Amino acid sequence: MRKTIITIACCVGSSFFSSAWAHNPICECNAVTQTEIECIGGFSDGSTAPGVTLDVIGYDEETLLAGQLDTNSRLRFQRPEQEFYILFDAGPGHVVEIDHAEIETP
Repeated sequence: MRKTIITIACCVGSSFFSSAWAHNPICECNAVTQTEIECIGGFSDGSTAPGVTLDVIGYDEETLLAGQLDTNSRLRFQRPEQEFYILFDAGPGHVVEIDHAEIETP
């Protein structure tokens, strides 16, 4: 019985630590010029995110740009004239939203 309790405790403990080490999505967007924005995406464990969806969406929920990160995990696009947010979507639990107000113009 005692051996079973120790085995269960070890399994629960290792499960807890493996979740603690999970990677989180990271996306940073900066104005390159007055009219152009570049976003770089990846994960907290240092892995890149080529092919991951990065959409630019208006406040009316209209998709202004449906994009994907390139082989360098980057996407460059023209700044929309209306208010928008950027959605980096690497799957369930791996989503980052960046509001246009967070992107300073140079």
